[in-house]
This record gives sequence, C-alpha cells and structure tokens, in this order.
Amino acid sequence: MAGKNMVITFYRQNHVRPDWRVDQFSSKFELFLIELADDLARFGISLIRADNEQMVIDINSYTDVLNAVRISSPSDGFTNLCVGHIIDKSPNLDLMEDIKRAVNRIAFAPETVPPEDHNRRVCHNCGCGC
Repeated sequence: MAGKNMVITFYRQNHVRPDWRVDQFSSKFELFLIELADDLARFGISLIRADNEQMVIDINSYTDVLNAVRISSPSDGFTNLCVGHIIDKSPNLDLMEDIKRAVNRIAFAPETVPPEDHNRRVCHNCGCGC
C-alpha cells in the first residue's frame, strides 16, 4: 500500500435548515484530520484535505452532510465518492466518526466499497448517483 494518495474534499454547504451544522474549520475538526492523516502515514498512505467552494450542497439532513464530503483514491479507482456511499448508514450521526470509517475503508478494504455504477435495490439517497 506504500505510496497511496487519498484526498478528502469538502463541498460548500448551504444550510437550508438550522440543524446538521458541523464546523469543519474548528480546531477540534482540524486536529481530527491531522491525527487521521498521521495514522495513515504510518502505512504509507497520504491523506490531504481539499475544499471545493464551487460545488454547493443544500443541507436538509445528515445524509446531505455525508454527501458534501468526498473521498478520492485514484490508485483504487475512486475519483469522488461521497462518505454516505462508502459507509452506507451512519450508526451515530457523527461526521468525524463517519469520515474515519470511510477513509479507513478506502485505505484498507477498497474492494468492499460498491462500485459507483452498481445496481442496489435500496439506495441511501445521498445524491451520489448509486
């Protein structure tokens, strides 16, 4: 796995409702991302953060929050998967926990992530197109 590069991209969020706001620029959130990147670096995996202000996601639910966070791992063939697509359901509605689950799944078990064009009967309806 040496040399794997991963990018976590945060889309801009338009909060239609007052709930489901997560401060992705807080010191707590930044520390979380630094620690996650450090953990992965021990396995030769590079994780960087990117922000895409051009893409805007309307946030009406926690599912939309997951849709606004994307993970790319070109060496695994993943160019822009939303966290919801990777983890499916969120047990605790905790964005940091869900990001960590998604990143680790892509890093260590990418074969368990359904392809973007798979044909599931039930979708989590995040808008990722599955």
